Amino acid sequence: MTAPDPTVAELSEGEILSRILGRIGPSGALIGPGDDAAVLSTPDGRVVATVDTLVHGPDFRLAWSGAADLGFKAAAVNLADIAAMGARPTALLVALAMPEDTRLSFVEGFAQGLRAGCAELAPGCAVEGGDLTVSETLTIAVTALGVLDGRAPVLRGGARPGDVVAIAGDAGHAAEGLRILFERFRDATGTPIPVDRDALSERERDAVDAQLRPHPPIGLGPVAAIAGATAMMDVSDGLAMDARRMATASGVSIDLHAGALGPDLDRALTGGEDHALLACFPRADLPAGFRPIGAVRADAGAPLLVDGEPFDRRGGWDPYADWDEQRG
Repeated sequence: MTAPDPTVAELSEGEILSRILGRIGPSGALIGPGDDAAVLSTPDGRVVATVDTLVHGPDFRLAWSGAADLGFKAAAVNLADIAAMGARPTALLVALAMPEDTRLSFVEGFAQGLRAGCAELAPGCAVEGGDLTVSETLTIAVTALGVLDGRAPVLRGGARPGDVVAIAGDAGHAAEGLRILFERFRDATGTPIPVDRDALSERERDAVDAQLRPHPPIGLGPVAAIAGATAMMDVSDGLAMDARRMATASGVSIDLHAGALGPDLDRALTGGEDHALLACFPRADLPAGFRPIGAVRADAGAPLLVDGEPFDRRGGWDPYADWDEQRG
């Protein structure tokens, strides 16, 4: 006999919360979930904080994203921002606004995805609090907190002429997954339909997974900081867009080498949501996990160059643009 799967409207907030708390894992806080607020330890008196919001429609589609995948991704995209500062993630605070017909099984799966994301990407980090409310549109807001362990934060504005530009993670892989979803898993009206994984090749499944359940190299953020990274940021909106931001913040030009970016240069430069770490280092001996993809130049009149030539084409992820305009 199938166990009942009530909607959130059929339960109290306390009942929903108890189901979430039973699935997010043990707390690492001095005072964790269950009180009015969490109490967290700050070993050196500083806290690195970031927040990101995922909204059904512009940021994800439930026809493509299962509850656990969505929870994992909500954790991953926030953990990547903490790592990009050279920090170690310690806690997530998660606010979930759900339509009344949302099933309890979805909430439980989402909580399990959050726990898996923390366990796989940032061991020691846990969900330490949050909020529940009702909304016509499923909306997920996650605040991530981290600590610097005595180090200075690595900013996006510290790149210097002569630095090596390097990346940890993929560039363009998630965008390839998004292209596959748009081309293969929509009906005649353009409405998303469930993903048939058996219909995909292994390469295609990897690309779709990179979009729906990203695995950014969170642990390499502190590694880069210890290795002397002068600048770093999370590549969430596309390599070209984010490298341009780094160059502008640093007052330099970043010259990317096309040959280091794989067979699909356009996808590598303009695809978004890979959550790789883009970093600059003063030496060629890079920490394990990073590979060189370019160099920092003195201001060459354009913030971004590719093989010495200005690259000013638009591309990358923009939440204010239509999804069809960004699938590439």
